[in-house]
Amino acid sequence: MNFVEELKWRGMIQDMMPGTEEQLQKEMTAAYLGIDPTADSLHIGHLVGVMMLRHFQRCGHKPYALIGGATGMIGDPSGKSKERVLIDEPMLRHNQECIRKQLAKFLDFDSDAPNHAELVNNYDWMKDFTFLDFIRNIGKLITVNYMMSKDSVKRRFTGENGAEGMSFTEFTYQLLQGYDFLYLNEHKNCKLQLGGADQWGNITTGTELIRKVTGNEAFALTCPLITKADGKKFGKTESGNVWLDPKRTSPYKFYQFWVNVTDDDAKRYIRIFTSLTREEIEALEKEQEEAPHLRVLQKRLAKELTVLVHSEKDYETAVAASNLLFSNGGADELKAFDETTLLQIFESVPAFTVSKADFEANGKAVDVLAKGFGISNGDFRKLVQGGGIAVNKTKLNAFDQVLTADDLLFGKYLIAQKGKKNYFLVTVE
Repeated sequence: MNFVEELKWRGMIQDMMPGTEEQLQKEMTAAYLGIDPTADSLHIGHLVGVMMLRHFQRCGHKPYALIGGATGMIGDPSGKSKERVLIDEPMLRHNQECIRKQLAKFLDFDSDAPNHAELVNNYDWMKDFTFLDFIRNIGKLITVNYMMSKDSVKRRFTGENGAEGMSFTEFTYQLLQGYDFLYLNEHKNCKLQLGGADQWGNITTGTELIRKVTGNEAFALTCPLITKADGKKFGKTESGNVWLDPKRTSPYKFYQFWVNVTDDDAKRYIRIFTSLTREEIEALEKEQEEAPHLRVLQKRLAKELTVLVHSEKDYETAVAASNLLFSNGGADELKAFDETTLLQIFESVPAFTVSKADFEANGKAVDVLAKGFGISNGDFRKLVQGGGIAVNKTKLNAFDQVLTADDLLFGKYLIAQKGKKNYFLVTVE
């Protein structure tokens, strides 16, 4: 496949240095993309870059994922209005290992193919570089005027969008990133750097260093910064980032993020975040147009990513959880979940606690549930008579039906429903 053509139809090219496509058509080429290691997990904001590397490898080229161990100790000013909190080496090494495991789901690191992926960490070549050596050998090659001309620097100096000033530490960031490209060009024959549109200035500093030091060819390609159809930032929810680590974002919530995107966003995202072919995507789009209420684009997008990032089993569990909440899932489906998944599914519903002593002394449904629902005993009776109250997906037969320890899920929970969509998590302890 032609990498540039592949990215073009997927809407994944913002800027590209002249000669890039010709280089990629000429021979198998090595490219790298930098990844910030300041957390022990990637989040979906990283996925655009990771998918670029994935498509790059699928097109027969060799990807390098660069963990910014050294640059992570400084903080990239691109797109930032203030300095980041810096972390130490042990934390960086821990984060690197966690990130590598996640990247291995997208990239082939372990085969003997000539274009197998490699993970590198710029701390490994920067840790013994003295300050004097760096400013003598690298700093003298790039003028302050050149560095000041970069948008990421200008915004910080002019106070644009509330940005504060920039320390010397952050000012040097583009030199360090530029040196990464130079190092990989010299030691790994890496001729291309990939990144987001906000990285263009840093990337071209690298190509300038390579030109001055070695005279070698070097190229740059960036993808657009992804936003939602309404212009808001992609990848954020009310509770924060959507992470790839299941401990930070459960597979169910991960699945729900993708299945709930708008139709317009689904059309863009399924091109960017999956490896489905153009023909497969166009067929799905046709189905969506004919029956938009079925949300086939969102469901396929959510499936592809949940299986890739987590597993087929996690995907099936997420679908079962969605069916339980939003369709006609019953008691058997509810009891099939483990305790962790159960709590993840119902973590955002209203919750209340009933003392174990009260439950054991008088387990009548009206006494256990009505107060927690915020309704009177009389209203509770009417709802039960109309078939409007269920416990653990089974409708109550009488308002004073006795609930026992046998009804408790994992010995302490009840899932109560008032009407079709109003769920409550009841904890007995």
